Amino acid sequence: MNDPVNRTMLLVDIEKFSDRDDVEQAFLRRMLYDVVDRTMERAGIDETLRLRADQGDSVMEFIDPNVPVPQVLRSVISELPAQLKAVNRMASRGAQMRLRTVVATGFIALDERGIWVGGDLNHACRLLDADLLRAALRERSGDVALCVSQSVWTGIVRHHHLGIPAEEFHEVTLASKNGPLPAWLLGPVPASGQAAPSPGAAGPAPTPAPDASGERPGPAGGTEAGPSGAARPPPPPPPRQPARPRQPPRLRRPRPRRASTSPAAPPPSAAASSWGTSTASPAAGSTATW
Repeated sequence: MNDPVNRTMLLVDIEKFSDRDDVEQAFLRRMLYDVVDRTMERAGIDETLRLRADQGDSVMEFIDPNVPVPQVLRSVISELPAQLKAVNRMASRGAQMRLRTVVATGFIALDERGIWVGGDLNHACRLLDADLLRAALRERSGDVALCVSQSVWTGIVRHHHLGIPAEEFHEVTLASKNGPLPAWLLGPVPASGQAAPSPGAAGPAPTPAPDASGERPGPAGGTEAGPSGAARPPPPPPPRQPARPRQPPRLRRPRPRRASTSPAAPPPSAAASSWGTSTASPAAGSTATW
């Protein structure tokens, strides 16, 4: 394998290429070559300054590092859509094409069989094949969706070079079989994707400190697993005691009065007077004594 060399990489892929029949695929491949060649010529990039790798439904251009990256990026942003529109307006509906594109930089090497290899190239291919880039092209009215690598954003796009609208690029995270990939998408983020949080946005809530049992309080009053690895559910609330029925007021029975133990006084005699003398009437014929 040869020593790696630094190159600017332009990757272009035809949407829904496998849905076409053989005749349409052959026509689309010729038109893809024509669109890319015209775009490079308008950017002033000669054929001697670029190498091409054919991937069937896509093409990869490895551009000499002496060509400024802003020059390549400007041509992809403005000239490529114009050339594609000129081709599609002359083609039938079945022969029209839409393109996903990626601009990246990095090191590549040529192996013994004439195949370009390298980690940076693999990264660019993952961006080109990402579902989010496919969704971006599917949901927009234009015929081109462009994504640039993190290195191109950091070194070129964010510096607002002439003809490169940095404010129209959005940071995204693309899913791939090798894990999430950071990238920057030109144009609106599709509804099926999600933009990365902007700097200064609120981050995740801090992790609560474990309590004495080694567990961290979880959401909704639960707990997370402690050092033992087993999470214990929160204790159930105590059962509610049934309300006791109100008792009717208790009636107090009257207590019987106890009889007096002192001797009862004899009833006053009808014949006794208040003076201790008899008040009975004298018998007939008798004389009272005073």
